[in-house]
Amino acid sequence: MASATEKSGVKQRYAPRQAKAYSKEDLYQYNVPDLTMQDLLSAIPAHCFKRSTLYSSLYLVVDIIQASVLFYAASWIDPMVSKLEVAVPYLSLDATRNVVSVGLWALYWFLQGLVFTGLWVIAHECGHQAYSISKTINNTVGWVVHSALLVPYHSWRISHARHHAGTGHMKRDEVFVPRTRAERGLLPLHPADDDSPLVTEDTTWGEWIAELLEDAPLFNLLELTIQQLFGWPLYLLTNVSGQSHYPKYTSHFLPSSAIFDKRHRGQVIMSDVGIVLMLAGLGVWAHIAPGGWRDVFKYYVVPYLWTNHWLVMITYLQHTDVRLPHYQPSVWNFPRGALCTIDREWLGFIGSWFFHGIAETHVLHHVSSKIPHYNAWEATEALKARIGVHYMKSTENVFVTLWKTIRTCRFVYEEPVAFYRNADGVPQSTAVFSTSTDSGVSI
Repeated sequence: MASATEKSGVKQRYAPRQAKAYSKEDLYQYNVPDLTMQDLLSAIPAHCFKRSTLYSSLYLVVDIIQASVLFYAASWIDPMVSKLEVAVPYLSLDATRNVVSVGLWALYWFLQGLVFTGLWVIAHECGHQAYSISKTINNTVGWVVHSALLVPYHSWRISHARHHAGTGHMKRDEVFVPRTRAERGLLPLHPADDDSPLVTEDTTWGEWIAELLEDAPLFNLLELTIQQLFGWPLYLLTNVSGQSHYPKYTSHFLPSSAIFDKRHRGQVIMSDVGIVLMLAGLGVWAHIAPGGWRDVFKYYVVPYLWTNHWLVMITYLQHTDVRLPHYQPSVWNFPRGALCTIDREWLGFIGSWFFHGIAETHVLHHVSSKIPHYNAWEATEALKARIGVHYMKSTENVFVTLWKTIRTCRFVYEEPVAFYRNADGVPQSTAVFSTSTDSGVSI
């Protein structure tokens, strides 16, 4: 059958890559949930919904103490190393001092990045009103802590609420929204059953190189590096990975951005004020510190970059997986969207202690975002018992998963329930609807 393009008299052009054939019977059969919010919420014990300002504050204080202890310990690194008088075999004393200095600073950067991320998670709970029953306390603590981490608190809180309201919705979700090949600027794959040449006189060098790089390991590594280093600030500044129908360079820092309504103007400005004050504070620190901006870089900037890495990695892997569906408006509803995420065990105690279980209890978080993290563990177990096969979890090492995901989750097709496909157009999952219901109702 001729395509619409061919019927119009314009020859259909294909990418110089052929789609691979596959059998739906060999794919993971994803059972599309047919649950109501009552089904989900009634499974959770009532006491799990209770928020304690005191208990939440204890976690905040512990994180602040950890950050302070690490900061103080780091202040001894340079003086201690300068007094080192024993050289490592085969190294000069100066080389030994350099190796020890780099090792100790690297340890500080890593650990402080973990602690900063935990503080970010607590501020994130404030944005969901999960820290306290008081909206004033939530927004005050959240604004202070997020501003200290250069996050525009209210601006991100607003867009993040939109993400929760439209999780898994192809037209309404706010972050890590899957792209079709056309949205990525790629031509359709050459049909699997078409034996005509892949490269023709119409194929451009750009099209050929684009397909060559699509599953090239070094290029995938470069993509991953850029995502992990710059993904978070680029999302805040220009809406990278957000909805493609938003105007170009939609920003969390501009009250006029498509993300916000007129009623949000004051909150966006207040968020920007928090960032300006923090930047001014860093400037004062650099002015009075013995090492100037070098000290700011060592004590704050590098841990901040580690924090950005963890935030992007956590969010990306929560919502990107070959088993996770993404719905068109015709079949999306809120319960389906709430279950369109996956729990992951995050590097042993690092996830549970430093990150407050944000990765291990994320499915529950989307069912009810006001449940505080210290109650989320029990609530997750209760929810798992209710939803059964609809609960998604992975115990695979998250760095292994990160590499697999960037390689296999390349694009989606325009389908009612879309799953990520690899560079050859092969998915690993397919949707199965209950025979007792229709395909869903958009709400």
